[in-house]
Amino acid sequence: MIQFYVPDIAESLTLPETESGHCVRVLRKGVGDCIYCVDGCGTRYTCVITEAHQKHVRVRIQEARQAGNHWPCEITLIFAPTKNMDRMEWMAEKCTEIGVDRLIPVRCSHSERKEIKTARLEKILVSAMKQSLKGVLPDLREMTPVEDVLKTGFDGQKFICYCSDEVERRLLMKEYIPGSDVMILIGPEGDFSPEEVRLAIDCGWIPVSLGESRLRTETAGVVAVSAIHTINQLTS
Repeated sequence: MIQFYVPDIAESLTLPETESGHCVRVLRKGVGDCIYCVDGCGTRYTCVITEAHQKHVRVRIQEARQAGNHWPCEITLIFAPTKNMDRMEWMAEKCTEIGVDRLIPVRCSHSERKEIKTARLEKILVSAMKQSLKGVLPDLREMTPVEDVLKTGFDGQKFICYCSDEVERRLLMKEYIPGSDVMILIGPEGDFSPEEVRLAIDCGWIPVSLGESRLRTETAGVVAVSAIHTINQLTS
């Protein structure tokens, strides 16, 4: 199955130019062929092509089905972007393939990158959503000061992945309660400052470890999201 991302498919019945070009020029689809479109909000549409133009493929909707996320909770990954954006893009792609609801880049005291352009990341999320046959596009937020995220109220579990032994850390895999909504905070390569860790603990965040190995930021994000899914699958 190949999916096309068309946020307004139910109203426009028309694929955007980029998706139209891929459909007609690359996949050689024509009038009468069946294709699948997702709106990024949890609905997959079975469509029949009525006009095969490389800039505007028009369709007729045959069926609309729910294609919501298959996991039982809301997963939010919060991360401090690395200096090398290729690594962050890889992490966002893989976490989307595995399954994540929200991605929030944050600016920390030790951050190597203070600003990012989310437009390119958004395109990567769209591609990963289509490739992994999901119907919901993860919510990508703008860069946010870490203090604002730490003070955010949340009706679920909040974990901060911390490298230092200065505070007691628990193993994420043992602390996570299956089915619970979860926020996981991954710090910069220089780790969080002591002040940020103290604020996190004061705000109810639980310091955790992802195991014995010291992981890069992007690896830690993928491991954390994967662990949440594994725990939920094993207990379902």
